[in-house]
Amino acid sequence: MTKTNLLQVVKSVISAFIGVQSNSNREHDFKNGSLPAFIIVGLIATLVFILAIAKLASLATGQ
Repeated sequence: MTKTNLLQVVKSVISAFIGVQSNSNREHDFKNGSLPAFIIVGLIATLVFILAIAKLASLATGQ
């Protein structure tokens, strides 16, 4: 079994974020992944998502 690298963590978080991650990938993440890495990448992805929505709302309202 291989340790999950940063790119795999990012891909896993993004696919889970949009709801398309397979069960086998999820199981692999739980067995081989680092919890702090998933938490940090998840928080960063959430922050980027919130900032993108805020920017789109700002552009849509003309402010």
